[in-house]
Amino acid sequence: MTILVPDPSTQASLALPTSNPALNSPELKDMARKFHHEFQRFMMEHQFAVDEVLTKVSILREEFLYLHKYNPIEHVTSRVKSPESIMRKVAQRGITPAFEAIRENISDIAGVRITCSFVKDIYKVLNTLTSQSDLEVIQIKDYIKNPKPNGYKSVHAIVKIPVFLSEGPVDITVEIQIRTIAQDFWASLEHKIFYKYEGSVPEHLVAELAEAARVAESLDMKMQRLHTEVHGHDVNSTESHEDRGFDDSVLQELLTIAQQGVSREQNDTSGKQN
Repeated sequence: MTILVPDPSTQASLALPTSNPALNSPELKDMARKFHHEFQRFMMEHQFAVDEVLTKVSILREEFLYLHKYNPIEHVTSRVKSPESIMRKVAQRGITPAFEAIRENISDIAGVRITCSFVKDIYKVLNTLTSQSDLEVIQIKDYIKNPKPNGYKSVHAIVKIPVFLSEGPVDITVEIQIRTIAQDFWASLEHKIFYKYEGSVPEHLVAELAEAARVAESLDMKMQRLHTEVHGHDVNSTESHEDRGFDDSVLQELLTIAQQGVSREQNDTSGKQN
């Protein structure tokens, strides 16, 4: 039996082959409708999980800008794998075509990619995100300290995040990729080349990609040195910046109020003693 699962964003019905009359039975159609509904819910849960992570990242960006006047996050992208891509991976890996089995065996259905300015920012963002109490860290793959043979560099964090639905919370797995601008540019180019050659990339291009990876690493290091020379090492220190939203007159008024409060307390204590 073949069931074609459409994109859940459309209202198209499941396409069932009509060559065999048995496949048009009411029982089979009911099963197909039920599967369609459950798959839509499955996709919706993963989209909600992505939204939750994006909210966390947005809050971090605002906090960095507000407190430190520095934002280590350049840009953020996200995606949820298409139903076709999920089912293709299920078939390739021989995973039981059941939703719980898919949850347990495929960790990158929901994905968020964070592009940072510098390598040190990657670890700052990673530590800040993964230390949040409602995120359960399943695995961290550090391809910066241990690059892939082709030169790929990035940090992948596999996490579980609760999605609160009408029937209760559901823990959904999300893959968070964090990389620098140079690493992201290299990875994007490498993906396009491998897609063009369907994985059979000529050896001279593989060698040039590896060399490009080394150039990207050198660029990251050079830009970090320039940034440090201009801004110093304590760019994230709250002590190195003025408090936003307060001027001298406001601070002076607060100091006067505090002094008046201390004077009243002293007078009250003196009165009680007398």
